[in-house]
Amino acid sequence: MDAPTSGRLPVVVIGAGPIGLAAAAHLVERGIEPLVLEAGAAAGAAVREWSHVRLFSPWAEVVDPAAAKLLAPTGWTRPDGAAYPTGGDWAERYLRPLAQVLGDRVHFDATVTGVARAGRDRIVDSGRDEQPFTVHFGTADGREERITARAVIDASGTWSAPGPLGADGLPALGERAAAERISYRVPDLKDPSVRARYAGRRTAVVGSGASAFTALASLAELAKDAAGTHAVWVLRRGIGTGTYGGGEADQLPARGALGLRAKAAVEQGHASAATGFRAEAVRRDADGRLVLVAEDGRRLDAVDEIIALTGFRPDLSFLSEVRLGLDERLQAPVTLAPLIDPNVHSCGTVYPHGVRELSHPEKGVHLVGMKSYGRAPTFLAMTGYEQVRSIAAALAGDQEAAERVELTLPETGVCGGAGLFDEPEAAKADTGGCCATPTTLRIGAPAGASGGC
Repeated sequence: MDAPTSGRLPVVVIGAGPIGLAAAAHLVERGIEPLVLEAGAAAGAAVREWSHVRLFSPWAEVVDPAAAKLLAPTGWTRPDGAAYPTGGDWAERYLRPLAQVLGDRVHFDATVTGVARAGRDRIVDSGRDEQPFTVHFGTADGREERITARAVIDASGTWSAPGPLGADGLPALGERAAAERISYRVPDLKDPSVRARYAGRRTAVVGSGASAFTALASLAELAKDAAGTHAVWVLRRGIGTGTYGGGEADQLPARGALGLRAKAAVEQGHASAATGFRAEAVRRDADGRLVLVAEDGRRLDAVDEIIALTGFRPDLSFLSEVRLGLDERLQAPVTLAPLIDPNVHSCGTVYPHGVRELSHPEKGVHLVGMKSYGRAPTFLAMTGYEQVRSIAAALAGDQEAAERVELTLPETGVCGGAGLFDEPEAAKADTGGCCATPTTLRIGAPAGASGGC
């Protein structure tokens, strides 16, 4: 799939998820030809893996404006802006038709394996900026191909790289050997086979974010029907006033309800908590059950299954030949990192940003969406839409539009993930919250188990 080396080279977009497809829509709007390479077999492949989970954000905030314009002439029916989609809704009712209207600009089963400057490895300076990019990818039938591009927008997300159990950021000793009993995703307990895996069993849930809340609440519901079902909530810190989120005071009812359900799971005895527990190893007892061992030597009672929900991280392996400027802690662009530091910011207090904050020493390469946040979990879909709007403007030479902020976020507390809230009508009256529509919004996930709205 070699493209001619001319001024009409496409911009390669890696990933056909919400932000990647929005990037393609903005490029088309600017008269720039995109080529989207998606590793999965369908649009929103990662989103489909958490299709059973409901977003905290309503439809009004998860449909990109440029994408909506592209879809409008096709007869696409825009969902009710006040309703809350599940991941499956998002993929089927928005991402699939968007990929269809983009047509042959989107290639599925195309796994990117490398990005580089044509004829220049990482260390070569001479003539570097004048060279186009080469993007190598593999296909489902085992072929290796290459495309030449004028720029690369990496919207591949972080779903493929979940965090391990080990408190030091590495897999705990024995974690790999116990892989068949460890899940890194929120389980879909409506699936009979998944339900059977956890029913009547003892499960450790490791993590402290919204995804852990979701798993705890789901297992507590299962415990009401399946005797012997119990969750052990493993937290690296203690339980404090903010452990369960905003509760009844939360400006986003969906998020608050989820925290209250997790709290109820503990108070009603369906879950017990192990606090200050920093996992170092996974052992097996005489019956083959799993035993978590902490750095301080503590051992938890044996469990049958483990659900590790410790966040996600960016896969940078295929970008090793381009020069990225990443923060040493978050693995986010160095200019963006202070704006998204989860120790300081929620997704509602992140300043809207664009091409300036997303630039790297390698001109023409941009990490966007969840991947741009590195290990920070506070991402909003509409923040990603603003990112790609700005980048598309810059690639079109419209620097004024690229630097103009077209998004204002409300400053209303910590955001995180998606939830179990299955009564979206109850949330329609809400007028605040980082995942609710602010009146100043001019533009408009979770990212699965890692957080985000």
